[in-house]
Amino acid sequence: MNLIDCHSHSHNSPDADKNATALVMAKRAKELGLCAYAITDHCEVSQWYPIEYYGFEPNGYDDYGYNDMFEASMKESFSAKEQIGDTFNFICGIELGQATHNFELAEEIISDKRLDFVIGSTHKLPNYDDFAFIDYSKYDVPDLMEKYFNETYKLCKWGKFDVLGHLTYTLRYIEGDNGIKVDMKPYEEIIRESLKLIIQNGKGIEINTSGLRQKYGKTFPDYEWVKIYRELGGEILSLGSDSHCPEDIGKGIADGAEIALQAGFEYLCYFKERKPNFIKIK
Repeated sequence: MNLIDCHSHSHNSPDADKNATALVMAKRAKELGLCAYAITDHCEVSQWYPIEYYGFEPNGYDDYGYNDMFEASMKESFSAKEQIGDTFNFICGIELGQATHNFELAEEIISDKRLDFVIGSTHKLPNYDDFAFIDYSKYDVPDLMEKYFNETYKLCKWGKFDVLGHLTYTLRYIEGDNGIKVDMKPYEEIIRESLKLIIQNGKGIEINTSGLRQKYGKTFPDYEWVKIYRELGGEILSLGSDSHCPEDIGKGIADGAEIALQAGFEYLCYFKERKPNFIKIK
């Protein structure tokens, strides 16, 4: 199979391995024989400025000042891209979190000409902690899920990313880490409407394979939602390991490609200069 890994994080993401330089990560991806590889460091619109700008007290786990992290990532990834040259298909990208919190700022960020690829993600809701840090015993989980998919719909309606990141991200923590079973049926309609917007806007989704390495045990999204996306007319499909260290690059990607094939996809998609490029899976 022809495999790609278009979601990963270098040490310029605050939650990544501190030894994971862009060049180290790219060389590992090349060793694995990937047809395309992207570094997509975190770029949280909701935490773009230093924490003093927002008037908050540091809570010990959330990071601010992504303006500096973004510039560090762009410089290092673009440098690695130039060093590797034509010997490997390396992609300079970002994972843009919470564009819905400030669309004007989000558009300013993604106007950077160094960017090949933008993943649009939602890691937290307005006035909430990141889903990774929520104490779910204190919240109504169906209400959180509804808010999450409403926020996803807003993101898809804006539609200025290239690929929607980990559609069912919340399940990593709610079902995987906390063992709270979620009935997805109440959210099917808004998910379908979000996928239709993605298709209308000429954008795509990813199969994020990180869940296969976690308690959750499935991809984000899993086969059922990938199949629905295909049935609605979706064509742009990316694969990403969401690796935060060299050792996890490519993990689960072959499984993700099998899901793509089972859902009816013949091609995978990666982006260069914000334009889609298709590669046959087999």
